Amino acid sequence: MINKKIILGVTGSIAAYKACELIRLLKKHGADVQVIMTKSAKEFISPLTLQGLSGKPVLEDMWEPSKGNGMEHINQSKKSDLILIAPASANFIAKLAQGLADDLLSNVCLARNCPILIAPSMNKNMWENPATKRNISLIIEDGGKFSGPENGEQACGDEGMGRLVNEKILLLDIKKSLSPPLFKNKNILITCGATFEKIDDARAITNLSSGKMGFSLADEAYSMGANVTLIYGRTETLPPGNIKCIYAPNHEMMNKLVKQHAKDNNIFISSAAISDYIPKTISGKLKKHKDKLILELKRSSDIILETASEFKNLFCVGFSAESEKIIENAKIKLKKKKLDMIVANSINESMGKDSAEVHIIFKGKVVHIPKKNKNKLASDILMNIHKLEAKRNNIHEYID
Repeated sequence: MINKKIILGVTGSIAAYKACELIRLLKKHGADVQVIMTKSAKEFISPLTLQGLSGKPVLEDMWEPSKGNGMEHINQSKKSDLILIAPASANFIAKLAQGLADDLLSNVCLARNCPILIAPSMNKNMWENPATKRNISLIIEDGGKFSGPENGEQACGDEGMGRLVNEKILLLDIKKSLSPPLFKNKNILITCGATFEKIDDARAITNLSSGKMGFSLADEAYSMGANVTLIYGRTETLPPGNIKCIYAPNHEMMNKLVKQHAKDNNIFISSAAISDYIPKTISGKLKKHKDKLILELKRSSDIILETASEFKNLFCVGFSAESEKIIENAKIKLKKKKLDMIVANSINESMGKDSAEVHIIFKGKVVHIPKKNKNKLASDILMNIHKLEAKRNNIHEYID
């Protein structure tokens, strides 16, 4: 979002106060924010508050000939990368659907030559009203995009759909609106997190994977226009809220779900730390009657190898977390597991961390990506996947 010019339209909704935090987050991500308020919005929050947060005078009146050339609705539209309406009331959504332009914000929307993203906020009965549904359908047909709403408790005490979408999802949809749709019409299957294998009814073995890399890949792929399916195991945080997520606690479920969904996808990214060995499960609870306990483990199946072998048209990407000979071992895995690409990293420097350094390896080539935040790292990895997948059978050069 760095240096992107975003018009934030604030309309007459009780959620107007949330625009304060939204402005702060947009500016934190490098966006240039210009707030335009409707008359009704000023009943809920002061323009001075939003001016202080955005660092710019709030625009609200289109009838001010003393300012500029009197064409503020055209001027603002021409110099913006995105119009974001958050919160968007039922009344303003109706205006957008019908092409009405009776104030500055509705004029800017009608005169736009940039994407528009709408984050509704209203009572559940207003959201479920057939008129609102028709209006939303018309806006979508005209190319408008929506983020939310979500289900929950409302200011009036009702419970249901209509709450303004949470900041994390909204920020991701904003990023999607501003990003080139590199993976448009592409289906990407991603696995992440750690599998959890039972020893007895009280104990299990797992690993230290946090799932952060997989979540970052899912977020970034979504923002690049992909239809993402995320199969996740044990993770430190909750999965993304706006992406299709399926929980797979152990190797058996992970294997079943990957095979089930692989046929419907173009790209498979296996970042999950899947158990290589599975304990023989004992019914009940093992008793502490000896100084030593010996567990019997059996080798688990290789999910990514089987998937790459069975689904020939699937572009398969693996991860190789190593403690030594990182590139050498990753090259062996790339060939052995019949992958199109593998991402190699140091297990001590990346597992559970917020940042990492990786080497992307494909067809004998090695691309080094210096240590960076996993969100930015995920973007770099996906850019390489995009380029490689596009010329899968004719790779001649390094990818910067």
